Amino acid sequence: MSGDRPTLSFGSLQGKKFSLVAARWNGKIMEGLISGALEALQEHSISRSSISLFRVPGAFELGLACQEVARTGKYDGVIALGCVVRGDTPHFDYICAETTRGLGQVALREAIPLAFGVLTVDNLDQALERSDGNSQNKGREAALALIEMLQTLGQIRDIS
Repeated sequence: MSGDRPTLSFGSLQGKKFSLVAARWNGKIMEGLISGALEALQEHSISRSSISLFRVPGAFELGLACQEVARTGKYDGVIALGCVVRGDTPHFDYICAETTRGLGQVALREAIPLAFGVLTVDNLDQALERSDGNSQNKGREAALALIEMLQTLGQIRDIS
């Protein structure tokens, strides 16, 4: 099975509002993820004025902030961006598990497309590789996943 994305219908994105919720921790990595997400959205004719960026201290705080963004009713989709690098303690495991669980709950509870752009890596080199300005940028991938989910949900809702 190929990882190729289907051709997206861009007309359905007109007038849509998006939110990026990004952790501050691991600043250099985060700037790369944010840039990747913004570039992908703008390549799909989403103006910068239609995108709001909110910053939180770390990955653990993403869930609450994304929930609050969703509850405003002002946004059609949310991209959560973070980076957790494995250390010498179990802290990594707890943060990764709770961040993932929290974001999943927000998406389901609030019924909003929420893209998961949280890196969970073993070392800084892996994080740099996944946040660089290349095709591996996970911020970019999260933005593309959000666009695809908006299209898919639009198709599902049109059928209903």
